[in-house]
Parts: sequence; structure tokens; C-alpha cells
Amino acid sequence: MRRALRLKTLSRIWVVTGFVIGLVTAGLWLQSVSAWQSHLNRSETAGVLLFHSLQHGAPVPTGVTVQPVPQALAYQTGSQWIRQLPDLPKPGFVTDVSIRPDPGGAVLRLAVVSGDLQYAVSELVSDAGQTAAQKLGGITRLLARYCSMPVVFARLGEGSWQRIDGTQVWGCTAAPADLRLLAVLLAAVALAILLSLSADTVANFGAFASQLRQRRTLGGPDRYSAEGPQELQQIVGAVNDHLEGARQQITKRATVLSGVSHDLGTPATRLRLRAALIADAELRGKLEADIDSMTGMIESVLTYTRSELSLETPRQISLSALVEALVADYQDLGRPVSYVAAPPEVMQGAQSLFSLRTGQGDLSGLADARRVLVTARPLLLQRALTNLVDNALKYGRRAEVRLEATSERAVITVEDEGSELTVADIEAVLAPFQRGANTKSIDGFGLGLTIVATVAEQHGGSLSFEQGSRTEGGSQGRSKGLCARLEILRH
Repeated sequence: MRRALRLKTLSRIWVVTGFVIGLVTAGLWLQSVSAWQSHLNRSETAGVLLFHSLQHGAPVPTGVTVQPVPQALAYQTGSQWIRQLPDLPKPGFVTDVSIRPDPGGAVLRLAVVSGDLQYAVSELVSDAGQTAAQKLGGITRLLARYCSMPVVFARLGEGSWQRIDGTQVWGCTAAPADLRLLAVLLAAVALAILLSLSADTVANFGAFASQLRQRRTLGGPDRYSAEGPQELQQIVGAVNDHLEGARQQITKRATVLSGVSHDLGTPATRLRLRAALIADAELRGKLEADIDSMTGMIESVLTYTRSELSLETPRQISLSALVEALVADYQDLGRPVSYVAAPPEVMQGAQSLFSLRTGQGDLSGLADARRVLVTARPLLLQRALTNLVDNALKYGRRAEVRLEATSERAVITVEDEGSELTVADIEAVLAPFQRGANTKSIDGFGLGLTIVATVAEQHGGSLSFEQGSRTEGGSQGRSKGLCARLEILRH
């Protein structure tokens, strides 16, 4: 298996790669700009030398040819005659230029023929210090700026027209390759690759963090694995070791408690048989109650430990059906437990084409409209809801159950009829084996609400309490009931 690189090493590789690509991109860009400037300068130099060749008979610059035009057209005054030549670019745009002579020189007239465009000679910057040769160099530099194949006709003073072909110097084929677009594309592709690699690395960390967040609500594997840098592999290994240690610790705790419960079964049975032989009914009843309390406490601790183990696999269930079935079981036993259904949802319709009134639709008749689907552990949820209902019956005489849901969360509320406990009192006994001061005469071991809070955390939610909506004597006086809110994530 290929060994993963360290994040520090990957960062260095990315930085060095980006630096090298930046150098290559800058090199291509500067090389292209330099080559283009050399092309323009070479064209300008050729124009200066060409002027000296036309005026003084100096050698023609390399890459430029000068030929006389046919004798019949050599002394024409305008440039219209040029269109009579058969071998010129079509449609044949003609740009006329006149270069004022130096002192003692003659006017140089130019006619530039191009099949693509007319040259913007007016853009040329000319000052009083420029010579005629420099002005001609500026024109040939202008010709080199555009990708065209121009043909130049020149006439010095009253002399004859001459045809000048300098496409090898200022033509389109003489222009250097423009690498600037290639440099931009290279930089863009390299940047996209580097961003993709860095985003992939960040996504590996994010995916692993998401798996850990979902572990309590959706469960997870015994051991995790993740692709990514060496630091992520080390984090995954440390998390696996931690989970294994915690799992072994809870398993050992459950095993010990299970063994204790099993071992206590035999002496408890003997004690129960011996208690039956006691003639004093009051003493016999007290002894049997102590035995029941001892065994019940062990079973409660086992139930709490099993809830910590989270052995049940989460699956999609109908929470509304679970709540209704649980309430129905209590009602079958004659217990004062009721289920208050949520009010029917009304859907507002759009206006009709033939009426200004809007329609309304009641969704309560749909089979699936009232179902609340959640991904949860049904047995643990049933145990938690049972504990809440039992607490409401013990301390508040009645229990009223409601179910509300949004797209992300579901809330089960259990409200009693009223007791001496306040919200502060009930929140103070959420710790294991904590009971209220007024519960001495009520059976229990102080683990019911602790189990409910644990189950809520395992489903990404929480357990909270608030003053209920019941009032004294049906009036609008002080609220007496306590309302427990079990909130869980739906997914």
C-alpha cells in the first residue's frame, strides 16, 4: 500500500509546484512580449533602411524586395491606378501616406494595399525631431502590428512608382508566435489542479469529521479508514484506538454488571423463599420490598449501560406510529395517558382564473401526510418515551403526549397534570441516581431521566423541561404542569 505523504510535505510540494508554474508562465509571457517587441523593432529598422535605399540608393534591407511597376503606370499621380494591377490582395484596401521630406529632400508618397484593413496612420505619434527615415520606420512598425500581408507602393518626389514587398519582415508570417494565451491557460490549468488537490485534502478531513458527528445518531463502523495525508491517517488511528478503548470499557462494565445481576439472582431467590417463612407479615413485606429494590436497581443500571453501548442499529421508522402505539398500550391498561394529534395542515392554493378567491386544501386525509419518518433506534426511543410517561404518571398523575416535527427535527412532549417539582428541580436530578426531595415514597432509582438524556444525545438531540400549558382549575392562572421535551434529529 502506498504510504501517505505528510500534510507538511504536500504543502511544500504544492508551493514549489505553484512557484515553478509561475516562473514558467512568467517566462512564456515575457518571452512572447520580448519576441513581439523584437519583431516591431526589426520592422521599424527595415523601414529606416528602406528610406535610405529609396533616397540614396543604399542596399535594400534583408527580406525586402523593390521592383519597378509597369512603365505605363510608373508616373501616375494618384493611387487609383493600383487597382488595375492583377496580383494584389482583394478586396484591396488602399491606405495613402505622405512623408514630408527633410530639408533639401523630396516628398515620399506611399500607397499600402491590404486585403483586410486600412491602417490607422493617424495613430502614429510624430514630433518635430523625427527624420523622414524615422517616419517611414514608424509606418513599417505599424504594418507589423497587424497580422496582414500588405504590399507597399512608394514614389519619391517626381520619380516613378516602385513596388515594395516586405512580408518577410512585417507580414503576418514574420510575426512571432504569441505564447501569452498559452501562458494564461497553463496558469489556469495548474491553479485548477492545485485547488482541486487542496480541496480534496480538505474534503477528506471534512468527510471524516462528518462521519464522527453522525456516529451517535446513525451509528458507525468499529474502525474507520480515510484517504488523505499522513496526519489524517494518524488522527484516524488515534480515533480508532479511542473508540476501541471506550468500547472495551463499556463492555467490561456491562459484563461485570450482568455477572453481578446473575450472581445476585440466586441469593435473592433464597432470601425471598426465607422471607416467605417469616410469620410477621409487616417484617416479611419490608424484607421483600428491599429484595425487589435491590434487583430492580441492578436491572436499571444494566439498562443504562446497554443504552450507552448503542448496540441497536439505526433504521427508518415512523415516529408517529411508535408514539401512538405506546400511548395505546397505556390506554389498554387503563392508565391516564392521552395523545394530542397535531392540527391538520391547510395548504393555501393559488387564485383561480375565474375567481379572485384562493382555494384551500386539507392534507389530513392523505395517508402519508401525518407520518413523521425518522432514522433512529426504535427500542431505545421506546424506552426513553416510556420513562418520560412513567415519570409523568408518578409525579403528575396524568400524561399528555404530543408530537411535532420540522424538516430537520422531531419533538416529543410529555406533559403531566402538575406536581410540586419545578423545572429547576427536575433538571437537577438528570445525573445518575439523583432523585428529588419529594420522591421518597415513590418507587425508582434515579436513572430514568438519565437514560432519556443519553438516548436523546445518541439521536443528535437533547432533553429539556419547561412549564406546561395546564392551568389551575381551568382558569387562566399559574401553569401547574411540567412538560418534558425530547428532541431528536430526523436524519
